[in-house]
Amino acid sequence: MTKRNYVSPARASAAAETRERIIAAGAKLLRRDASIANFSLDVVAKAAGVTRLTVYNQFGSRRGLLEAVFDDIAREGGLFELPDVMTMTDPRAALDRVVSIFCAFWSHDPAIGGLNQAMATDPEFGDSLIERNERRRELLAALLPRIVGKPPAKHAVQDAVDLIFVLTSYPTFAALSPQRSAEEVCQLLLRACRDAVDAVVEERKT
Repeated sequence: MTKRNYVSPARASAAAETRERIIAAGAKLLRRDASIANFSLDVVAKAAGVTRLTVYNQFGSRRGLLEAVFDDIAREGGLFELPDVMTMTDPRAALDRVVSIFCAFWSHDPAIGGLNQAMATDPEFGDSLIERNERRRELLAALLPRIVGKPPAKHAVQDAVDLIFVLTSYPTFAALSPQRSAEEVCQLLLRACRDAVDAVVEERKT
């Protein structure tokens, strides 16, 4: 008879609580420290009140922990609304919503700055973050042709996609934020993104 693995509900619940505590400790560390250099399995384990082995068993690596922290922040910051936004019937309204979601996300949690900083010091996580950012470009590439109509000028649409991709990035938001509120930055980016789309629409008419 094949032996069945059994995990009690109580043990599964305890493991989930431990995982959440580790993620929360990791996010708190990113918020507190200006440098990602202090982010390690040992430091996060100590902050969470668990052993390094427990952190390793849960996440496998520093990169795995960073990705879990990012996923948790993304969930709390509203990025998981994006699939629903893409089903909106008005593509211009959908684009405005995408821009607003990312504005809100970038300003949602100071830990995001540390996660973006990790791109320079942790190549593996940097690659993962680049892949995540490229999903935003793919989303824009699916949305803009709906606004422009057919047949759009391919190069012009790609230029607009790339421009809006940059405008909705964290570095752009961070660069504009010191002298502006989050709402002011969002309004500025909304206007810039609309202008980028309108330029393609006008070019198509000529």
